[in-house]
Amino acid sequence: MSPPHRTPACDWSPAPRPAPLPPAVGPRRAQSRNRGHGAGARGPPGARHRGGQRSFHVNLRAIIQVSQIVARGLIARGAPGSIVNISSQASQRAIANHSVYCSTKGAMDMLTKVMALELGPHKIRVNTVNPTVVMTPMGQANWSNPQKAKTMLDRIPLGKFAEVENVVDTILFLLSDRSSMTTGSAVPVDGGFLAT
Repeated sequence: MSPPHRTPACDWSPAPRPAPLPPAVGPRRAQSRNRGHGAGARGPPGARHRGGQRSFHVNLRAIIQVSQIVARGLIARGAPGSIVNISSQASQRAIANHSVYCSTKGAMDMLTKVMALELGPHKIRVNTVNPTVVMTPMGQANWSNPQKAKTMLDRIPLGKFAEVENVVDTILFLLSDRSSMTTGSAVPVDGGFLAT
């Protein structure tokens, strides 16, 4: 059974400088950062500047800012820890009309690898989870059209989208000591999409 945890919510987009974490957060040993933004994700020439900027702020800039705060706290206390970022299968596969989204998620994967190199000497592990479409309310809204869903499902060997629990279980594993030798990794939760 996992220990009790709190899930604070912060809106980090597009703030001129990092907002402080809520006071309830306090010292922590592990962090999982999840929020995706795909608005304005049309490919050139249809990409919208404002939507692309928001995607950059939410999908990448906020990751950098929150991770800096958490890593500095861990280092100052001399505490080991684990940071898990939520990326996407779209970081590793080009998807039409998703140029900004794919680009920011690809950048997040590389940021995770660099952070793993830089924070490893401080005993801080950094990984990403790269899910397929997840059946959150947003996933259901965006993929409820059977014709649209079929195009993606046909590329997933298991023939289904992920449930929230599939992603949460992977995050909990990466935050736990059971993954103590895993850092700099992008872990797919995609039903085999990236294997095709």
